[in-house]
Amino acid sequence: MPELPEVETIRRGLSERILQTRIEKVIIRWPGAVEDWEGHPFTETITGLGFESIERRGKYLLINLEGGWSIIAHMRMTGRLIYHSQEREPEKHTHVVLKLSQGEVHFSDTRKFGRLQLVKTGERMNVPSIAKLGPEPLSEEFTPEELAKRLKPRKINIKAALLDQTLVAGIGNIYADEALFRARILPERPANSLKKEEVEKLHEAIQEVLAEGIAAKGTSFRDYQDATGEKGSFQKQLKVYSRGGEPCTCCNETLERIKLGGRTTVYCSKCQK
Repeated sequence: MPELPEVETIRRGLSERILQTRIEKVIIRWPGAVEDWEGHPFTETITGLGFESIERRGKYLLINLEGGWSIIAHMRMTGRLIYHSQEREPEKHTHVVLKLSQGEVHFSDTRKFGRLQLVKTGERMNVPSIAKLGPEPLSEEFTPEELAKRLKPRKINIKAALLDQTLVAGIGNIYADEALFRARILPERPANSLKKEEVEKLHEAIQEVLAEGIAAKGTSFRDYQDATGEKGSFQKQLKVYSRGGEPCTCCNETLERIKLGGRTTVYCSKCQK
């Protein structure tokens, strides 16, 4: 699933290419990929509108159009939003094509979990999936003190806490594993057991790993591609994620692979405490 760095990379790529264009035609190849807004049909409403801005909130893209309309895009597990400068034949799993005044955008999703949701721009932050999100981890609002306050009442393991989007928005399995390794914290630790110094290290690790992920244009293993169809390169920098059974890059201990809350988790039992 695309996490904060991947979605931010897509946001930047689309922003560079479509903000001076408008939607001339919408082709829906699978109706389940789009959601209307209170009787306003997706296709008819956005046709003819120009793009004004593209925001990101957690793992969601908020594509703001003229006329007070927005599209909330969530990639879920395998969704992609790719811009083509020339007309392109849709792939098998391309569900929506936005034909623009210059180029076109294809929304593809192999597993069909992703959605393009029409919403009034003024209501975009009140949509339940957006309203419940915690702070942005790269924002000024997200301080070590704020993280400590949010972790204090949580008895669940710290890995599960980081994956809870109401605690902090945008962190998924990849960056949770990497941040915990950098902070030298065992993923099984109760979230409320972290000392002040550990919370500060975790806060720093979260911001570092997300910033580095963005700089590398995301992590690509199977499905993720950026707005132009290119793969990210952060997978080359991973210390623990997907490396279970391999030697730790710091101490050479064999990395452990376990399941926490149904999610594969990799860590070093020697480096992380």
